[in-house]
Amino acid sequence: GGHWAAGRLVGKPAGVFISTGTQGGGQETVGLTLIPQLAHHGMLFVPLGYQDPRVFSYDEPHGASPYGAGTLAGPDGSRRPSELELGVAQTQGEKFAAVAAKMCGITA
Repeated sequence: GGHWAAGRLVGKPAGVFISTGTQGGGQETVGLTLIPQLAHHGMLFVPLGYQDPRVFSYDEPHGASPYGAGTLAGPDGSRRPSELELGVAQTQGEKFAAVAAKMCGITA
């Protein structure tokens, strides 16, 4: 709470990487319900959106939504992120870093 109370989170970018047990486990709900918490901190939400076409893939069950990259951990938590999920997370990380750099006035 110290950073929040001191206002150190205001204006900072924030994103979300989500892990749920199953496809119906709340991938989108987690991202959506995070936004009000970020608003309380004064943070700026940087969503994944549909920047990566793999979000639409039907090749395998996978996590991810326009709110953020994700993985399906399986009911017992033993499933590891797939190559598809890791690729989407990579895209999100790169896009997030680009937004953060622009906010700091850094050009590539």
